[in-house]
Amino acid sequence: MLPASKVIPKEILPVVDRPAIQIIVEEALASGIEDITVVVSPGRTMVLDHFRPVEDLERHLESRGRNDLLAQLRATNNPAPMRPAYQAQPLGLGHAVLQARAHVGDEPFALFLPDDIVDAPRPCLRQLLDIAEARNAPVVALMRVARSEVSKYGIVEAHAVADRLYELTGMVEKPHVDKAPSEFAIIGRYVLTPEIFDLLAEGKPGAGGEIQLTDGLLALAKRRKIYGYEFEGVRYDLGDRAGFVMAQVGFALKSPEIADRLRPFLESAISRKR
Repeated sequence: MLPASKVIPKEILPVVDRPAIQIIVEEALASGIEDITVVVSPGRTMVLDHFRPVEDLERHLESRGRNDLLAQLRATNNPAPMRPAYQAQPLGLGHAVLQARAHVGDEPFALFLPDDIVDAPRPCLRQLLDIAEARNAPVVALMRVARSEVSKYGIVEAHAVADRLYELTGMVEKPHVDKAPSEFAIIGRYVLTPEIFDLLAEGKPGAGGEIQLTDGLLALAKRRKIYGYEFEGVRYDLGDRAGFVMAQVGFALKSPEIADRLRPFLESAISRKR
């Protein structure tokens, strides 16, 4: 997403009128999460700043009688206890997860990757939590991807145990298409148990010289069952330019005010390309 993400973190880039991180936090809260830790680079606190009150802007809106916008703005103020955990160097997703260890403690926890947003009638994380609670086990979100796309994802080896539910028996980070064990990719929603921290701390750097979460999950799968759930909903990849544009269109079409103007434009644009 460079150069847009040179100064502004990707998770602050707007999806219509909401930053991606706000969509993520709203999903967490709707799923029953009460405490949130955000892993950030030192000095890049814009993600946390979004959820802090901006009193002069609130006073301005109030003085203009813009109570509709004021209510929207105040809804983003401290929606849940939020704490930063700092990752000084980008040493991989597994390393980022390790930085949250002191905040998480010895409890199961949910992990979101804010590059991935999911539009679903029932929050994607809530779908995973229901499985995790019923099976007393870690669960990851799965999505079928085209064979040509498997080298971009962590791909699982698995067998079906129920509708949309799979027990994971293996995982490979960004495999070559000829070595991919399936077409099921892990996307950015996980429900994990605290054993993962020791496994990540003990693990050696994997693909790209980074501490890979996939390697930690593979080690965890040798100790206990891990499940993957083919979630219901539409996933948008905000780390990809096409995915970012698709998210704008998908969420805009959910807003009647915008959709009424957007549909004719899209139809006209498609006609001009024919």
